[in-house]
Amino acid sequence: MNYNRHAILQVDLNALTENISFFRRKLKPETKLMAMVKADAYGIGATEVSKQLVKSNIDYLAVAYTEEAIELREAGITHPILVMNTAQDGYDRLISINAEPSIFNFRTLNLFTEKLIENKIQQAYPIHLKLNTGMNRLGFDRKDLHDLITELADNPYVKVASVFSHFAVSDEPMENDFTAFQFKNFNEFYDKISFNLGYKPLKHIANTAAVFRLPEYQLDMVRLGIGMYGVSPSLERQQDLKTVVTLKSFITQIRKINKGESVSYGRNFKADKDSKIAVVSIGYADGLHRILSNENGYVFINGKKTPIIGSICMDMFMANVSDVDCKEGDEVIIFGENPSVYELANQAKTIPYEIITSVAPRVKRVYLNK
Repeated sequence: MNYNRHAILQVDLNALTENISFFRRKLKPETKLMAMVKADAYGIGATEVSKQLVKSNIDYLAVAYTEEAIELREAGITHPILVMNTAQDGYDRLISINAEPSIFNFRTLNLFTEKLIENKIQQAYPIHLKLNTGMNRLGFDRKDLHDLITELADNPYVKVASVFSHFAVSDEPMENDFTAFQFKNFNEFYDKISFNLGYKPLKHIANTAAVFRLPEYQLDMVRLGIGMYGVSPSLERQQDLKTVVTLKSFITQIRKINKGESVSYGRNFKADKDSKIAVVSIGYADGLHRILSNENGYVFINGKKTPIIGSICMDMFMANVSDVDCKEGDEVIIFGENPSVYELANQAKTIPYEIITSVAPRVKRVYLNK
């Protein structure tokens, strides 16, 4: 398949839909789904992905920042959007596009209320309360609950749409006790808040890992992220999911080198015999981690595992294809079905999240949809 580009991030939207269906089968019929499309849908392309998610009847979309929500609205997406970390100077724009903020401390609650008053909003505006139950990132603490309830009772400008928290180790079976501790904290916090509000907002804490491992924690809604993009939080469950994302490039040139000749910057690779090498048109500026240099990583060319040799350059790398039947113009799979993003992450000593989100914007996104 010739796209006339140096590299392609291929996104299978049908596989995305199949993965959502897989997770739905694990949930009660009434449990809602929130889809995480922050960071440009983990680098995959938030607009195209969100359009597919809307077709799949997702209940909520979630982004990190107001700018990400604006992009979706400008693309014609009218679905409810939760903004997880709204900057103070983004409240006016958030209100103007009818997105919904996460409120995680008294400063954000007060500042957002002031903006509602300035914008002369007539009806109580939906907000989402973030609680800290043990991760110690964003969120109201137990000691804040009395004052929070008091402030909400005196605030006619907002209505709590949901109350949520975040598991720290739901992907770790050895940490089940801590996850249960967080869940207990969350329910205690929620019960106090909802009792004093006089109504029951949606409550959610489960992420992809919890849906896989701990379905009893699904509550009113779950938040799907990496799982719907085809990456399981644990390698053991990877076979349950369809591959959504494939990063591929192409062989630009094939050359022969003699024994003793070196390849790339630093001369870190020297051939121990006469060899054939392929120059591949993707580099660290495209998100290919430089730690994969010098046979620390490998790719697949025509179905064969092929080591990366020498130092990865900004725009290209070299692979030893002495034993590979290939020609200039052939595809090179960086990650996808084989090798998987898990394999590449292990080679780069990182996590699949970072591998996917590192793919640079200059790599063309191509969406497959039957």
